[in-house]
Amino acid sequence: MRNAHDHALPSRTRQAIKDVFSKLDYAALGDIYCEEGGEAFWKAHQKKCQTMGVRIAEALERRLPQNGRSLYVGAGVAELPMLVLETLDMDRTVEAHNLREREVSVLNEACHGLPFTIQASRAQRARGTFDHLWMASVLNDPECFPETSVLAYGRADPVRFDPLAFQRERTRIRRLLDSCLSKLTRPGLLSTSIEEVPWMTDWLTRNRIPFHVEEQLYPTAIVGDPLCFIRLEPGRK
Repeated sequence: MRNAHDHALPSRTRQAIKDVFSKLDYAALGDIYCEEGGEAFWKAHQKKCQTMGVRIAEALERRLPQNGRSLYVGAGVAELPMLVLETLDMDRTVEAHNLREREVSVLNEACHGLPFTIQASRAQRARGTFDHLWMASVLNDPECFPETSVLAYGRADPVRFDPLAFQRERTRIRRLLDSCLSKLTRPGLLSTSIEEVPWMTDWLTRNRIPFHVEEQLYPTAIVGDPLCFIRLEPGRK
């Protein structure tokens, strides 16, 4: 059900998103995203990824100001509608990062001619400040944070769970949050998955930054983690 406050994207933005998804090399993406069955995976997720991405882009459009800056951590196929929206329709600058070089190459090829480029580098290297941070399904990635992932999804095996490995992952996560969240201006917007909210609110609370977690959730197509928005309040300087 559409939120009454959301509105449709301009036709040129919708067409640009459609064009990008039509240009993606799904055979290559299948090998990147799946150990096997990549062709079937993208056959099932291609349309959903585009449709749900447009819905999130619509929600993001009414929450962000024109001419701001966004930092995207782990920008992949699912983030393409938002990147197109911000740069093409809102005159915003985006700095998007993805550590998988093969995926970055595929994405940039499909987005050729649009006013953004995804970087195959760590988001911690981003300089300056941003009024929007996108970090969705990053801290519970089973490849990067396997012990954290099983905890987040309630699948931890008490016999095989490695608490020492989790402690190391937690240290890495906190360093990542320290680096990226500290770049957010106030007021600001944080886009994240519902599973990552505890990490975000813990950091914001420890740093005495007032915030509000919105109740509205937005389904996502690939990982399936619902997305939500956290507003950073201005507060006192």
